[in-house]
Order: sequence, then structure tokens, then C-alpha cells
Amino acid sequence: MFSQQFNHNLIKNTVSQSLLTSETDVNKCLNKTQFSSQDLSILLSPNAEKQLETLAQKSVSITRQRFGNTMQLFIPMYLSNECFNTCTYCGFSLEYKYKRKTLNKDEIKQEAELLAQKGFKHILLLTGESPKHVSTPYLEEAIQIITPLFSSVGIEVQPLEQHDYQTLIKAGADKLTLYQETYHKESYLKYHTFGLKRNFNNRLDAVEKGAKAGFYQINIGALLGLYDWRYEAFAMANHLDYLMKTFWRVKYAISFPRIQDMIGTFHEPYPISDKHLTQLITAFRLVYPDLGITLSTREPKELRDNIVTLGITTMSAESNTSPAGYTDGHYEEQFQINDTRSLKSIISMLKNKNLDPVTKDWDMSLMPH
Repeated sequence: MFSQQFNHNLIKNTVSQSLLTSETDVNKCLNKTQFSSQDLSILLSPNAEKQLETLAQKSVSITRQRFGNTMQLFIPMYLSNECFNTCTYCGFSLEYKYKRKTLNKDEIKQEAELLAQKGFKHILLLTGESPKHVSTPYLEEAIQIITPLFSSVGIEVQPLEQHDYQTLIKAGADKLTLYQETYHKESYLKYHTFGLKRNFNNRLDAVEKGAKAGFYQINIGALLGLYDWRYEAFAMANHLDYLMKTFWRVKYAISFPRIQDMIGTFHEPYPISDKHLTQLITAFRLVYPDLGITLSTREPKELRDNIVTLGITTMSAESNTSPAGYTDGHYEEQFQINDTRSLKSIISMLKNKNLDPVTKDWDMSLMPH
């Protein structure tokens, strides 16, 4: 399991090396035509930041070669804001005493039908982490309700066992998203003060349980702002290298969500600038040319418009982070959305940038049985 070989000191040393990278090393690296994960420390160095324009140009070129001009669009749908964890940065945290909501079968169908009518074909189902309210049987039933309406159904829920993931795949789920939140264990324990989520290794290893179960695509990431962004980047790369080598049949994607306003008083201790986020996206595109990279509606529309061509392959649109948020629900949201534009507006923006919006590029029926 990955947790058994995760090396905190190695990642710390990589951060130190990156900070000491010379301009000569950066120039030599950028003259390459192919990059490896060993180049990431150079590409994310302060001296590489000075050549962000070159990074961006190379990233655009590689993205167009590998993905054409397409941009996959999806929408998240929250099934529940019930959660039995105390996470200091999250609006669903157990410490907040507000009315919780878990959608019933009729509400799931109503919400899903509305999103399908809007034109979405790819959907991501999310919940708080509450095994009691959003158990595997509950998720299985929700997926079975939703699958006839969409060509792809992803899940972002609490870590599960391999047999649970297999049950959900059989029900119709094809993609798994699971963020480690932060790969820095000391910080992880600081922010996750109560609940099953406090188990750092369990979360780290759940991703490969999903790979063993047979998900078509797996999306990993870190919530940027909880710890130093370079540390998170090198840890994610380490995780990605392990997964790609061990479970090479799986298609992989990565996300770089930044902490946005939550309820409560939490403020990110390690903010990452727009410039560094751009450097992160373009560097990962150079090192992992076939990797899917997702851009969240957490980000403001101006930033999304500016960086969407620089390596992004997937975008969310019209997002809402509360259960029943698309119909008549008025329940607490997980975090605030910054880009509130409609699917139609996002499509228009993409076309103005000579990108081809795609609401469907994959169907579970294509999977071998």
C-alpha cells in the first residue's frame, strides 16, 4: 500500500532542492522535448516562476496535441451534508449545529432529472462523510437512480473498502474522486480533529482500493492552502507515480482546489497565489502529458477564463455545494462557489477561446463486461 512507502523526509528534501534550483537548471530543463517526474522540482522552482510564459506556451502545445481543443464539462450533485467528522476548514464539519439533509429517492431523481435537462451528461455525486446516512446501500441506490440519465457517474464520498467500490461500480459508477486534503501528516491531524477521517493512512490507501475495484478513472488532489503548495505538489506527484506504475490500466486525473470561504472563522494558513497555481497546472501538464486536470468553480470566473487554455481538460459548471441545491433546497453548503455562470455562459466562453465544449465523451456501455 502507498502509505507504507510514503516518505515525508524525501518530499521535504525535494522542496529544499526546488527552492535552490538555479536559472541555468531551469533553462536546461525547459529546452527538453520530454519531461519526467524528476523535472517537477525544477519546473516548480522560484526561478522557473520567472519563465511562466514559456511554461504556459509549452503546456498549451502539449494539451492541444494530447487532447485536441476539447473541454469536458461536468456538474457536481450533493446527496447529503451529513458528516460525522470535525474538519476545521469544512462547512459540513460536525461542530456546526444546523439542520442536516440527506436526499431521499424522489429528491435524488428530481435533482438529477433537472441537471440532465440542462444538458449535462457527466455528473459527480458528493456527500459528507456519514456512514450511517450515506452507507454503501444508499449510494448504490442513488447511482442506480441516476445512471440512466447520464453517460458517466463519478463519486466523491468517504473512503470505502474495495468490495464497496465494486458494488458502486456494478451500480453504474465509473469515476472515483478522493482528495487527501493535505499530504502533510502533522497538518492533516491538526485540521481533522475528530472522526474516521482522522485516519491519514486509511484515506491515503483508499484510492488504490478503488483502483483494484476497477474504476475507469481516478481523480486525486490536495486542498491547497492547508500546507505549503510545493510540498503538496511533490507528494501528489509521488502518489501519482505510484498509482500509474501499480495500476496502469486506470485513467488518472488531478485537481488543485484552493480553499474558499467557509462558514466559521477558518482562514487558510498557506495561501497560494494565482501565479503559483498557474505554475502548478502548467508544470504538471509538462510532466504528465496525458493526465486529466480539473478546474473548479471555487475559482473566480476571471481566473478560470485566463487559465482554461493552459492545460485544463475538465471544468465544472453551474456548481452548487448543498443537497437539493439545484431544485428547492436551502440547506447549508460545503463552501462558496465563485464562478456562478450557467452552462450556456461557460460554453460561450470556451467557444470564444476556440475550445470545443464536450458534455459527453465517454459512456459506461463502452466498458468491457
